[in-house]
Amino acid sequence: MASPSTPSTTASQACWTVAPGRAEIRSEVLPPLASGEVRVRTLHTGVSRGTESLVFRGEVPASEAQRMRAPFQAGEFPGPVKYGYVNVGVVEAGPADLLGKAVFCLYPHQTVYQVPVQAMVPLPAGVPAARAVLAANLETAINALWDAAPRIGNRISVVGGGTLGLLVAWLAARLPGCEVQVVDTESGRADVARALGAGFALPGDARAEADLVVHTSGQGAGLATALRLAAFEATVLELSWYGSRSISVPLGEAFHSQRLTLKSSQVGQVATAQRGRWSHRRRVELALSLLTDPVLDRLITHSAPFHELPTVLERLSTGAADTLCHRIDHPI
Repeated sequence: MASPSTPSTTASQACWTVAPGRAEIRSEVLPPLASGEVRVRTLHTGVSRGTESLVFRGEVPASEAQRMRAPFQAGEFPGPVKYGYVNVGVVEAGPADLLGKAVFCLYPHQTVYQVPVQAMVPLPAGVPAARAVLAANLETAINALWDAAPRIGNRISVVGGGTLGLLVAWLAARLPGCEVQVVDTESGRADVARALGAGFALPGDARAEADLVVHTSGQGAGLATALRLAAFEATVLELSWYGSRSISVPLGEAFHSQRLTLKSSQVGQVATAQRGRWSHRRRVELALSLLTDPVLDRLITHSAPFHELPTVLERLSTGAADTLCHRIDHPI
């Protein structure tokens, strides 16, 4: 058990995946704040459904253990590991001009933490802290559309109506003339898709002949649907990450005769077309600036206090189809 904090140190708690399928809250003591650092007291964190569930289940392949490290991860896969990258808090120590500011940081689920000043990004005016937990998913959606390069007037299908897929659809629906349809097995996603400016269909009713298909469902069946919906010489952009799981992909059907392109996208690198001019920080700033729209609150379907996070991770890792973004609220 951690020793009590002193005037020069700070007590904190963090969530660790201690073994596949099991997490716990651990105490620690932060060292004295170093020059050039800020201390942030967390208000909210968000659970990244796809990646964090894979981490929780111990499904990060050994070959990807280094590439999949979060910026401030502690420990190693499969565990014990302190993982996460959706953290919104308030600066409580550091440079005077930052005190009291709400900030976003790619930090794990921890009640208080210390990072270099440049590692956190202040929230823009008009972006509530509770909504800012969508920033990491929105950054991924932005990068995906940079990779996909949709054109004005495209018919765009998004297969997988989770948080990421719906954010992709929301961005794409704002492009002039584009017709966007979200495809998901959960009919309950229809209302939120329409609120975001997109249509909705179950897989069997989805519109074919899409100019661009973005796949985010994390399931092999979803990727098969994405390939089926793609028009001649269209691109299918794969955003799902399967970890150590193998999936079956029907490349023996119309894949070759339709001359389809199956392309991967991953947020760890800025999309190729933008990389010469955009940094990771600038991309985060863009994502945060777009979170002023209150309609996006519909994507945060669940919340829970920090001490319940181990139970939340267990529930999300086994399904929880009713959940989009699950926000974790930290003690103040």
